[in-house]
Amino acid sequence: MSKITPVLMSGGAGTRLWPLSTKGRPKQFHALGGTRTLIQETALRFTTEAFAPPMVIGNAAHADLTRAQLAEVGVAASILILEPEGRHTAAAACVSALAAVEAGAELILLLSADARIADPAALRAAVALGAPAAEAGALVIFGIKPTGPETGYGYIRAGAGDGPVRRVAAFVEKPDLATAQTYVADPAYSWNAGIFLFRPELFLAEAERTAPALVAAARAAFAQAAREGDALRLGEAFRAVPSVAVDVAVFERTDKAVVVGADVGWSDVGAYDALWAEGAKTPSGDVLQGPVLTAGTANNLAISDGPVVVLAGVEDLAVVVDNGVVLVTRRDAPGAVRAAVEAVKKAGRDDLL
Repeated sequence: MSKITPVLMSGGAGTRLWPLSTKGRPKQFHALGGTRTLIQETALRFTTEAFAPPMVIGNAAHADLTRAQLAEVGVAASILILEPEGRHTAAAACVSALAAVEAGAELILLLSADARIADPAALRAAVALGAPAAEAGALVIFGIKPTGPETGYGYIRAGAGDGPVRRVAAFVEKPDLATAQTYVADPAYSWNAGIFLFRPELFLAEAERTAPALVAAARAAFAQAAREGDALRLGEAFRAVPSVAVDVAVFERTDKAVVVGADVGWSDVGAYDALWAEGAKTPSGDVLQGPVLTAGTANNLAISDGPVVVLAGVEDLAVVVDNGVVLVTRRDAPGAVRAAVEAVKKAGRDDLL
């Protein structure tokens, strides 16, 4: 089997986890209840013989932080691709594929650096199942076995067949609850976690067919990039690359997409409710991190980086104290956190973001 180069996309902002996640330190650089940060966990999943050193693509402002966090766990990226601004996953996929072709990489595994996987061995096994198809020219996407009727994720519908590798029949956008319940009951459906495996030169060829303007802009940006030691710094030309998801630009338009099922315990850790669900709970169902005291509470998430927080007689809240900012919201209301971020922007307090 060809050696696989992981490509860690580290450009997410994680605004649903503000004020923990900020522009200067987005969620992939936080442990979020674990012992290592999310980018560290992601990199460590692929330190076996089957994988080459990772490539990382992310914001230029986080270059030193990325190097430092990977060094803490003994991982050195083969290259850091530094973006002047995020242009979504299709741009990241194209530029990474160009860098991979230049480096002679045979297969690349493209995935986000800010998700959690409970069973890394199961993910590696799924990748091994998908590798022969990728080597043969397929564009592989991994479908996560749903654990419930999630309305916040997109879904993949597999075509007919019984094998581990099946043609993609359709990509389905975030459904309503009733529709999501039917998907969970149907084994043809899986969550789209944005994990892809392909030969970089074949991906680029297919992307040139499905999204020629995207690839042309990515090639122009790559050609103008500056090499700086272990880094490839993308210049202003990168801002002209269309901002679109790789699913939309390529995978939804190709007949080469196949899906491999993956029961790996995936979570995008994208909201405070997810942190509460994964956290160690007190007998009253509270998840507490830092100096927090409670009385007569239930099912709250409370995180403090220093000041003592006292919760009394409340339930289902997220209370977060970080870097001098206090957020109090319903634990299960990620839309309220986004609204809070917008309110901060309107108040002219971008320094808090």
